[in-house]
Amino acid sequence: MFENLTGKLGNVLDGLKKRGALKEEDVLLALRDIRTALLEADVALPVVKDFIDKVRAEAIGEKVLRSITPGQQVVKIVHDVLVETLGHENSELNLATQPPAVILMAGLQGSGKTTSAGKLGKFLQDKQRKKVMLASLDVYRPAAQEQLEILGKQIHVSTLPIVAGEKPLDITKRALKAAKVEGYDVLILDSAGRLSIDDALMNELIAVRDLARPIETLLVTDSLTGQDAVVTAENFNTRVGVTGIILTRIDGDARGGAALSMRAVTGQPIKFLGTGEQMDALQAFDAQRIAGRILDMGDIVSLVEKASENIKLEDAKKAAEKLAKGNFDLDDYLQQLRQMQKMGGLSGLMGMLPGVGKIKNAMAGADLDDGILKKHEAIILSMTIKERAKPELLNASRRKRIAAGSGTTVQQVNQVIKQFQDMQTMMKRMKKLGGKGMMRSLSGMLGGAQGNNMMGEMEEMAKNMQASGGHGILGPNPFAEK
Repeated sequence: MFENLTGKLGNVLDGLKKRGALKEEDVLLALRDIRTALLEADVALPVVKDFIDKVRAEAIGEKVLRSITPGQQVVKIVHDVLVETLGHENSELNLATQPPAVILMAGLQGSGKTTSAGKLGKFLQDKQRKKVMLASLDVYRPAAQEQLEILGKQIHVSTLPIVAGEKPLDITKRALKAAKVEGYDVLILDSAGRLSIDDALMNELIAVRDLARPIETLLVTDSLTGQDAVVTAENFNTRVGVTGIILTRIDGDARGGAALSMRAVTGQPIKFLGTGEQMDALQAFDAQRIAGRILDMGDIVSLVEKASENIKLEDAKKAAEKLAKGNFDLDDYLQQLRQMQKMGGLSGLMGMLPGVGKIKNAMAGADLDDGILKKHEAIILSMTIKERAKPELLNASRRKRIAAGSGTTVQQVNQVIKQFQDMQTMMKRMKKLGGKGMMRSLSGMLGGAQGNNMMGEMEEMAKNMQASGGHGILGPNPFAEK
């Protein structure tokens, strides 16, 4: 997400940060490059103009140009204006009404509306403990109602039974009655979409809206359509009136212009982001976090949330204890790989770490894609239980057998074993060094200001862990100094 924009903005702002002092001409030149980067990212022209005007007004002044770190000050200004453009007040889903709270899903066909309805149902049921019913009003697209029914079964969310030949308004009436009688907290109505905006679509949607009186009307738009997504949102908002937006396929949008333009052009908040194909890949929108990702500052809060959702505390404690004792085997390594996949894979995790945008090319050259995790899993599963417990048994003939069984090469098997051995060696060294020794070692390896900065951050994390009795987010720290 925002890959191109992150790279270009990063280059511009890095250039400013490297200068000891800034002149007005330096800032104006940087703003010109930022303007170009935003336009190339498919951000709407009026939004770009407003963005540049706001940054210029704050960045060109004695307070900034004569400050000790003018480059950092400009970066902060750009960050703050990004947050304002995206919608700094972060609008949450409004369910404050007499149950059932009705949510009407709208959008064009192919925008991911039905899948988003299922994701939202799972989100509300799992994270907000709501009793949710899904109902499909799409009687036009072949098997659209059956699709929602299947999704409901997969995520264990109730769906309104299908009645053949029923019209959208009749389905709405039946859904409202069923949700009320059966005590549902939320009713999600998945309306029909069209290939383009037309009067029939809008009139039907308006009729459903007037009957259901939804507390939320969420427009689902595909971020890959760029400026078309913004135009669609504007039209729906004018004709129907939407209360929020769900941007889908964010994981495939390298430009990010739709997200940056949507709030400013429509005046309506982005409430959720569709971040992948899995049914739990729906993320509540947070302007601060998105701005941090755009400027390659990372999103550690989301990383921690993903970890807490996908990793059980007891499993983390057991893994930490085994690491501390040196009993970490290939079965444990397999569990780590699976947890990483649950948390979004390598690409998903890397996108949340600060500074990763600068090394994306190097990562691409190293072939670090999510397929590697699955290959490594297949390799370990092709080993016997005894081999996983005692990797030293893996001689040449066994490795050849494992490669054949996993559909990989002997070189790839060797790579997995080497990485596992490296991990074991690193953990043993970390245990011997203790907290401070480990920090000094890492600082020396990284060198320069980057190493010192990371050392400072890690020392702060170590202090926090020690202050909490040697416990980190995922369990006890086995390397804390006694």
